[in-house]
Amino acid sequence: MQKPPLYKSFRNAFRGVFVMMKTERNFQIEILAFIINLFLIFYLQLNFTDASLILIVSVAVLSAEIFNTAIEKICDIIQPDFDERIGFIKDIAAGAVVLIAMVSVIVGILVYWKYIF
Repeated sequence: MQKPPLYKSFRNAFRGVFVMMKTERNFQIEILAFIINLFLIFYLQLNFTDASLILIVSVAVLSAEIFNTAIEKICDIIQPDFDERIGFIKDIAAGAVVLIAMVSVIVGILVYWKYIF
């Protein structure tokens, strides 16, 4: 099978992000947090290192949410009915999102603290 042209690969990837934005509530909340962080980066005039840290953890949360959703969708295709094993897999994937979200909050506190206080 021949690989699609590069522009089609990017188009498909961005379509995936837009589908997430339209259909996944948690992703919408995380996008809002990302936008707030972008605003704070410019409003508080964060230095390059601090801005980079905020952007890295913000995008990590968004990426983890995308992976979590992909895992959940695959699990739903494999086993549409309730299955304890599938529930465990979904819980693990959600746990990864929770961990990176908690770390991002801690990083946010550590970074923004010196700019606000």
